[in-house]
Order: sequence, then structure tokens, then C-alpha cells
Amino acid sequence: MSYKVGYFVGSLSSTSINRVLSKALINVAPKDLEFTEIPIGDLSLYSPDYDSAYPENARALKDAIADSDAILFVTPEYNRSIPGALKNAIDWASRPWGQNSFDHMPTAVIGASIGVIGTAVAQQSLRAVLAFCNARQMTAPEAYIHYTPEVFHDDGSIAKADTEKFLRNYMIEFRDHIRRVLTVLPRQ
Repeated sequence: MSYKVGYFVGSLSSTSINRVLSKALINVAPKDLEFTEIPIGDLSLYSPDYDSAYPENARALKDAIADSDAILFVTPEYNRSIPGALKNAIDWASRPWGQNSFDHMPTAVIGASIGVIGTAVAQQSLRAVLAFCNARQMTAPEAYIHYTPEVFHDDGSIAKADTEKFLRNYMIEFRDHIRRVLTVLPRQ
């Protein structure tokens, strides 16, 4: 059985190191995972004023999540938290009240930073938001990636064998997490 994984890159930057990380993750993922990026850059700021008539791009966001079996969040850390664009996308997807797209969704969180603690604080912030959204989070292994251009190449290749092995194992664990969650809570 294969699983459709939607993924968010939390950075809107054209030179995002987390976009490079997402390519690396896809390269080392088990072949039974199919990936589709869910874009977040064209969303206006969420307001409850839109709840009665969602804009087309927000509806497309919710549809992309609904078409996924699981969601992977690949995010940087901005000011010791998650980027505003990612939080905004989560706000759109979790509303209107009672129509939360993340309810029971298998999820995983990972991120890269040039700093040595990776994105540890951002990931904890994101985990709190996802817990409120009732997402089924993979809590281990945690992955706080220290990014260097010598290790991660723009094409998604990884130059360091131990880093590649760690990320490959992370993605195997994610696939297994998806399988476990969907066995108990099948997507409708």
C-alpha cells in the first residue's frame, strides 16, 4: 500500500534551506510514500470574516490536505517560533470551527537551521499548535537538523553518510507512524 503525503515548507524564501531539506527527505523516503507540496505563499491573513465564504486558495489548501493520507511539516525557526506564513496556513486549514483539516491526521515535524540547535524551539511551538488541532504527531525520533551546504545539495542529495542514514530512518519511522495511525483511524 502506498500513502500520499502532503508537505508544507514553512519558509517562503526562494533560497530556503528547508526546501532543500524537503528534497533530501523525499530522496531518502520509502518508495511507498508519494509527496505533494502544499503551497502556502498566496494565502491572505486568516480572519473569521472569511468563514462563511472561503477564498478559492484557502479551499484548495483544505482540499490538498483532505487528499493526503499524512502531512509532513518542514520548517525553519523564526524568532524562536514558527514562521508566520506557516501559522497562517494552519489557521486557514483548521477553520471554520468544526472543519479542522488536521483532525486525526498523521503528521511529522522536522526542520533545518544553520544554528546548532536546528529548529528545536520552532518545532516545540508547532507541536503545541498541532496538538490543539488534534493531529496525530510522530513524537520520535525528533529531528533538529544542522544545515551546511557541504552536506545538503540543492538537488536533494546528501553528502554525509550518517546524515543520510539518520534521515532515511526518520522517513521510515514516519511511514510506520502513518501506517499505525491509519490502521486505527482510517481517513474518510
